Amino acid sequence: MGDTAGPTILGVDVMMVATLLAGVAAFAVLLAIYAATTVRDPMIKRVKALNERREQLKAGITASTKRRAKLVTKNQTTDRIKSILSSLQVLQESQVKAAQIKLMQAGIRSKEYAVAVIFGRLVLPIIFGGLMLYLVYGTEMFADYSAIKRYGIVAGTFILSYKAPDIFLKNKITKRSDAIRKGLPDALDLLVICAEAGLTVDAAFHRVSRELGRAYPELGDEFTLTAIELGFLSERRQAFENLAMRVNLDAIKGVVTTMVQTEKYGTPLASALRVLSAEFRNERMMRAEEKAARLPAIMTVPLILFILPTLFVVILGPAACSISDAFKGGI
Repeated sequence: MGDTAGPTILGVDVMMVATLLAGVAAFAVLLAIYAATTVRDPMIKRVKALNERREQLKAGITASTKRRAKLVTKNQTTDRIKSILSSLQVLQESQVKAAQIKLMQAGIRSKEYAVAVIFGRLVLPIIFGGLMLYLVYGTEMFADYSAIKRYGIVAGTFILSYKAPDIFLKNKITKRSDAIRKGLPDALDLLVICAEAGLTVDAAFHRVSRELGRAYPELGDEFTLTAIELGFLSERRQAFENLAMRVNLDAIKGVVTTMVQTEKYGTPLASALRVLSAEFRNERMMRAEEKAARLPAIMTVPLILFILPTLFVVILGPAACSISDAFKGGI
C-alpha cells in the first residue's frame, strides 16, 4: 500500500503546517510559564544600587582613607580587558567617558562595563566577521552567490558586529527615555504639590520618587539618586547636572535648568514647575494624537497581508468547493 498524501491548500501540506504551529504554540506556552515562574522583584536591584551610590557619596565626604580603600572594589576581569586594550593602544579616555555616559543613560550604573563595550567593538567583528569570512570564501555554502553579494554579506557582518554594542545601548536608552518621558508630567505635578506644602527640594524629590516608584520605576530611580546627591554633594547644582547627564531627554534638561535657576535666584519653584508640567502634558497629548493619525497608514499592510486573505477564504471558500464538486459531478 502506498502512502496517502494529506490534504493540501495551494500545494502546502495542511498537516505539516498544523504540526509546526502546534509546536510553536507549545514552545510559547513553555516560555510564558518560565517567564512567570522566574520573575524577580526589580525593587531589590534598585534599592541595592541606590544604597551603593549612597555609600560612595558617604565615603567621598566623611570616610577616612582606609575605609575609602575598602569601598573601592577591584574587578579582575575588567582590569585584564583594560590592560589588553591599553597594550593594543586602542583605549582612549574620551571613548571610556562616552561609553560611561551611554551606560548611565541606559540605566547601567557600573562604570566598569564601559571597558567591556569598547572590548566588544574590537572582539565581535573578529569573531563573527571571521566566521562569516570563512563560511563565504572557505566553504561552498555561498558558491551560487555573485562576488558582489558575497562581499556585501561579509562587509555587512563586520559592520553589524562592530555596531552591535552601540545598537544595544541605543535601544535601552530609547526605551528608558520613553518610560521617563511618560511619567514626567505626573512627577512635576507632585513636585508642585510638595513645593506648595513647604517641603524642601530634597524632601520633595524623595517623596515623589517614593510615590512614583511603582508606576514609573525608571523615573523614581533617577529622582532618588538626585535626592541622595542633593544631600551629600557640596554643590547642589552638580546633582541636577548629573540628572541631566543620566537621562537623554530635553524635557529633563528643561527641568534641571528651572531647578538651577530656582536655587540660584530664589524664583518661585511651584509656578515654574506648573508651567513645565502643562507643556509636557500638551506634548504628550500631541504625541498620542500623532500616533492615532498614523494608525490607518500603519494598519494597511497587516490588513492586506493577513485580514483580507482570511476574508477571501471564508467568503469564497464554500463557493469554490461547490463549484469544484459541480465540475467533478459533471465529469
